[in-house]
Amino acid sequence: GHGNSTAELTWALMLALTRHIAWEDGQMRQGRWQTRLADGLGGKTLGIMGLGRIGKVVAEYARVFEMDIIAWGPTLDAQRAARSGAVRVEFDELFSRSDALTIHVPLSDTSRGWITARELGLMKETAVLVNTSRGPIVEEQALLHALRTRQIAGAALDVYDIEPLPKDHPLLALDNVLLSPHLGYSTETMLRQFYVDSLDNLQAWIDEKPINVLNAEVLGNRRQ
Repeated sequence: GHGNSTAELTWALMLALTRHIAWEDGQMRQGRWQTRLADGLGGKTLGIMGLGRIGKVVAEYARVFEMDIIAWGPTLDAQRAARSGAVRVEFDELFSRSDALTIHVPLSDTSRGWITARELGLMKETAVLVNTSRGPIVEEQALLHALRTRQIAGAALDVYDIEPLPKDHPLLALDNVLLSPHLGYSTETMLRQFYVDSLDNLQAWIDEKPINVLNAEVLGNRRQ
């Protein structure tokens, strides 16, 4: 679909997490005032895992916030990274240098469990992780441990291993994690387009004039 709904949500989560907005909202409703010390994003380093369509938009936003941008992807080279104002780094360096790390790679057999206890252990204690891609890219138990032990400062998550998130899930008990219910695509504009396009596809198929055809040749090219 058109629009940048997932990139926008990424920034909403990152800002809300680092400024403790949800936490402070809850504290105010209990009569408390300014209970946590927050920090801004300007001058910090944003790490982007996957500099594709969404990752590029996230990088554009980061430049507005005057952040240093580093990026890694399985096929990313220095030239493509530079076109988005980013510096291409090696895999381990992405974790060790990032003040905020955001994930924008698709879930596949290769990317499943990409981020383990090892990678989380490379991150700064002050760093945060944002995932609006797919939950299983990060090993859930490793992330829970890193959050519980304050190995990292926090995480903002829109995606999970199991969705909807079970009501007794341990993530719900942590005060350094910000959660949203898979909202990356869920805007009125995006959903309206999904439904209109689906009806158009069905009508074209009924009329024996199919549109938006995805055939074996296209699939083969995409896999390459």
